[in-house]
Amino acid sequence: MLESALDVVRSLVFAILATFGVNVGTEQPPYSVIARIRDDIEIRAYERRIVAETAMAASARGSAFQIVAGYIFGANKGRRKIAMTSPVEIRSPGVKIAMTTPVEISKSESALVMRFFMPSSFSLKDLPEPLDARVKLRELEPTTVAVLRFSGSSNDATVSRHTQELLNALKATKFKVTDAATAFFYNPPWTIPFMRRNEIVVPVSVT
Repeated sequence: MLESALDVVRSLVFAILATFGVNVGTEQPPYSVIARIRDDIEIRAYERRIVAETAMAASARGSAFQIVAGYIFGANKGRRKIAMTSPVEIRSPGVKIAMTTPVEISKSESALVMRFFMPSSFSLKDLPEPLDARVKLRELEPTTVAVLRFSGSSNDATVSRHTQELLNALKATKFKVTDAATAFFYNPPWTIPFMRRNEIVVPVSVT
């Protein structure tokens, strides 16, 4: 009984803090900053990361979230709960960018891909098998990315605008875009918009 009451209190505290953009105790994939282009754009190096992901129709963002969230909340063999991390990564075919830039969306121009990063304590072999066949577990290779940080709305129009802004900013640098853009979202939907942390992420190499 006491433990259940404490869980409720923790959930309430998390929800209140998250309203103001504070994610207490939420693990994020570690990275190193290797360059800064301007105050809101940096070049990061990420190590190997493991993700649980699903691909669905572009209009099914909410359903995609529920499917992957179901996996970490126990919809897996062993019924194990896995700690929620941030950010949630989304690749959306609804994002429009100039035709001179990469437009491939995880090998499918019609699918939205949603990823949750797994806690660093897990290896791929340690993770339980998903019960839903639409959830796939993958290990991402180390990568170098350019990242533009912004707050406010996370809809496709906003993501598209900031994606183009990042791509334009990279044109005058030594960093060459090597793959499609994606987006990181660090906060739940009820976070006050101007306190949200959102990012556009583009894989790059040094020319």
